[in-house]
Amino acid sequence: MAQGDIDRIAEETGFSGVVWIDRAGQVEFAKAYGLANRTYQVPNSVDTRFGIASGSKGFTALAVLSLVQDGVLELSTTARSLLGNDLPLIADDVTVEHLLTHTSGIGDYLDEEADTEITDCFVGAAHELTTTEAFLPLLDGHPTKFRAGERFAYCNGGFVVLALLAERASGVGYHDLVRERVLRPAGMSRTEFLRSDELPADAAVGYLPLDGVDRSNVFHLPVLATGDGGIHTTAADMSTFWRALFAGDIVDSVEEVVRPRRDVPEESRRYGLGFWLHESNDTAILTGYDAGASFKSTHDPHTGTTCTVLSNTSPGAWPIARALTP
Repeated sequence: MAQGDIDRIAEETGFSGVVWIDRAGQVEFAKAYGLANRTYQVPNSVDTRFGIASGSKGFTALAVLSLVQDGVLELSTTARSLLGNDLPLIADDVTVEHLLTHTSGIGDYLDEEADTEITDCFVGAAHELTTTEAFLPLLDGHPTKFRAGERFAYCNGGFVVLALLAERASGVGYHDLVRERVLRPAGMSRTEFLRSDELPADAAVGYLPLDGVDRSNVFHLPVLATGDGGIHTTAADMSTFWRALFAGDIVDSVEEVVRPRRDVPEESRRYGLGFWLHESNDTAILTGYDAGASFKSTHDPHTGTTCTVLSNTSPGAWPIARALTP
């Protein structure tokens, strides 16, 4: 796609964010659009940090898989073995692998099969959600939807449970686990879990339309998410991440991470361990969509091509992402 085509889509859709394309680390296109902060009219730049919502699940998966690699966890480890009496509605046979592949069947605190709007509030006292253990009341009380392994059903809560299991198995807090086992070995120096109520100057504020006005998403998301979201990153860091992942710098068994475990025809994709996969080739995909954030990053391991679209609106990234990565 030519630069003029990307510019046209950005103008037609009012896109706010960054588009980045590189091949084997050589940047072919990198451009920022719109405002990072609308109150102070601060423009986005290619170095702006954006929230990636569910794109964070891939980082959770890798932190868990690095614990599996070290023998701290197994894919067959049951959630119950570490939960004890917590979250009693999670079935006894639900395993780490079920949670990683969205086949656990557990009830979800943020059910994407429900008929809801992106502007709805789900998390209650968002300012209290700063640790993984703080999410326990939010995760509790949701009945099982189906037997473990029966089918695929995207589950946000499952990745918060994974963060909890990783903490309890390792004795290390989730955010530090991701920093030590994923971000640091990948060389992602600009990527971090940022509190939504104290964003630094280089981070984009997320916006969503409320009552005809574009408002900040600060009341719509946990102040410091865990497991299923919360990471802020840059386009350049995502390029660094993909190269590190496929070089084996994060976990040894990259082939297992991106081996298709489930076909998801309704999404025209497949799913591995925490990563979406193209329906017919080896392209790996991370996506995120939440109140005031949308994101898609793809990597073709054969050509080394990375395409990343980050946006501080929802679902602002999709028109350009669809055009770049059909």
